[in-house]
Amino acid sequence: MRLLALFALLLLTPFHALAQSKLDTAPRTAIISAFEPEWIALGRTVTGKQEWSVNGVRFIAGTMAGKPVLLFLSGVSMVNAAMTTQLALDRFTIRRIVFSGVAGGVDPGLDVGDVVVPDRWGQYLESVFARADGKGYAPTEGLLDQPAFTPHGMIYPRSVLVRRDGTLQPERRFWFDADPGLLAVARKVARTTALARCRETLCFARQPKVVVGGNGISGPVFMDNAEFRQYAFAAFKAQATDMETAAVAQVAYANSIPYIAFRSLSDLAGGDPGKNQAHAFYRIASDNSADVVTRFIDALDP
Repeated sequence: MRLLALFALLLLTPFHALAQSKLDTAPRTAIISAFEPEWIALGRTVTGKQEWSVNGVRFIAGTMAGKPVLLFLSGVSMVNAAMTTQLALDRFTIRRIVFSGVAGGVDPGLDVGDVVVPDRWGQYLESVFARADGKGYAPTEGLLDQPAFTPHGMIYPRSVLVRRDGTLQPERRFWFDADPGLLAVARKVARTTALARCRETLCFARQPKVVVGGNGISGPVFMDNAEFRQYAFAAFKAQATDMETAAVAQVAYANSIPYIAFRSLSDLAGGDPGKNQAHAFYRIASDNSADVVTRFIDALDP
């Protein structure tokens, strides 16, 4: 009878509910990277590995600095980052989210090699493309934030609507704050971390540093334009730009999960002295970001 009852229960349970069960119930820190060089640098420090593949995404659980972690690649782009982050939250038990990777430097006070840990992230291309009106550009009435962000030509940035548990109506937000407690740990780590300046024969122009604070911006664009870089710094006071973190930050906010992001500058998003430097420096930049993240995980409370 018990077997019959169990069989009947399985028949009545929707298939998607069974498919979405947790693969691992151990509470872990999710560590996300966008592409393989970042993933490889972090994977070297993980022990006791266990792997799953879900929807083509490879998840690696294990221990880093004595702490339970879950590593996976977001994939490059805002859509990939949002999709894989939500997938991880649905299938695993995530206590906090840490993003580790490279980025383009926007703040002229920073240089290639620096690792930045912004206080908050926003999507700079969530926007209205305004029509020309003969005198300039006229955005559609009622679509802009008040006060509105400074536009760049026809591009008028605006906030997004976000739904989360405990709210009756969607909330409009541009910035998604990193967790204050995680930022406090990052500041302690920054004070005692010396970043690598060279990898084999390749060296940064100066000794890189870890900078905690400020703003990060993300969009579905590899930014390599000096004019737009100047605009982004003036409009958003941004330290760095990438193609994933703000999407992860929004998913974390919607799920009430603490997050923080470490981004090592592999190029200057169009402000480089010659051609874009990302191809030359992304490996050592990835290693430096991974080093700071490993130290950060070690500094977390058990």
